Amino acid sequence: MEHHSGDNRVTLEIADKRDLPAFKQELREAFSVALMDEIGTVPDQAIPSGDDIEESFTAPGAATYHVLLGDRRVGGVVLTIDPVSHRNSLDLFYISPRQHGRGVGQRAWRAIEARYADTKVWQTFTPYFEKRNIHFYVNKCGFRIVEYYNAHNPLPHRPPLEGMPDDGDFFRFEKIMREAR
Repeated sequence: MEHHSGDNRVTLEIADKRDLPAFKQELREAFSVALMDEIGTVPDQAIPSGDDIEESFTAPGAATYHVLLGDRRVGGVVLTIDPVSHRNSLDLFYISPRQHGRGVGQRAWRAIEARYADTKVWQTFTPYFEKRNIHFYVNKCGFRIVEYYNAHNPLPHRPPLEGMPDDGDFFRFEKIMREAR
């Protein structure tokens, strides 16, 4: 008889407003790891502020989930879902640094794709210096880099980030799931 343990199953659980303080803290801690590795410090403006996270959490079309490994919360994700165009955005995504390198992020991304199977295009952004994220999105999840934001092509609707590695440059990624009809 096969014994199946749910301990390695990655699922999504809807987060609600009561979860916001812990969600903010966990996300900021996870985002801080790459900055510490890259420059040895975490500039305040380099990771999403509590207000930015809250704005994403409560924005129109926002869908916020905890990432569960078995029954433990090990990450989170904030998506913007457009039920008309089906062009959706991965706004914030983190996995606890203690779970990195175990395939949890990739399984979480597959769960997101399955939940929003009618998506035509996914979009996300990541800083230029975030090699781990770039590897994850391009090599593990099938995204393509479609735009490079820098001093000559600044991020729209956002001031430049001071004190960031590589002058705060960003990539925009897209993953085309199905062509528009």
